[in-house]
Amino acid sequence: MNTAFKLSCVLFDLDGTLVDTAPDLIACLNHTLTAHDLNPVSAAHVKPFISLGALAMINASTTALSDAKKAELLEAMLTRYENNIAKHTVFFDGMVETLAIIEQHGLKWGVVTNKRQRFTKPLMDALQLTHRAACIISGDSTANPKPHSDPMLAACQQAGVNSHECVYIGDAIHDIAAGKSVAMKTLAALYGYLKPTDTPETWGADALIESPQQLTTWINTALCH
Repeated sequence: MNTAFKLSCVLFDLDGTLVDTAPDLIACLNHTLTAHDLNPVSAAHVKPFISLGALAMINASTTALSDAKKAELLEAMLTRYENNIAKHTVFFDGMVETLAIIEQHGLKWGVVTNKRQRFTKPLMDALQLTHRAACIISGDSTANPKPHSDPMLAACQQAGVNSHECVYIGDAIHDIAAGKSVAMKTLAALYGYLKPTDTPETWGADALIESPQQLTTWINTALCH
């Protein structure tokens, strides 16, 4: 463990960590399902699959469909989502304050997501975050998405920081693995889109965070050391 940890940059996963995109994603999924004469699904059922992408949401929602039909549903869902990117998306409770405190401390912050740039950029623009973020790395910004180290290194390069001066917060095991691969501190966001079978205490994160308020406390503590 590096006892001389100097925090310079706070990096976030996007969906389920920085913002609650589930209402928009699930609305677009259910609109697509009903438009194709399929039954809509409950938010509680499909929310845990958001971190794995839109196709995982479709697979969790319906069975016995051909790959071609799933591909058709996927394109229809993504097109609708692109056109309704931030109708119901909100910050998790306390996250606006967390970002303000990060900036008050003079720290940089950014986003590393597996969401494609096609959706990341308009979403960040709609939330008026683009000009505030020191880096925005999408799932197709580098050759390999998380859990690979490529996007983490690209984020550091874009933000002008060293990886060992960063903390990365995410709600999936691939987030923690990606951060650890480049010697970042890692925090598991328990308030995100976890599956009932997830065991975040085994992911190897430096801490488990139950709310943005707890994240603020972690940051303040890190800066005091």
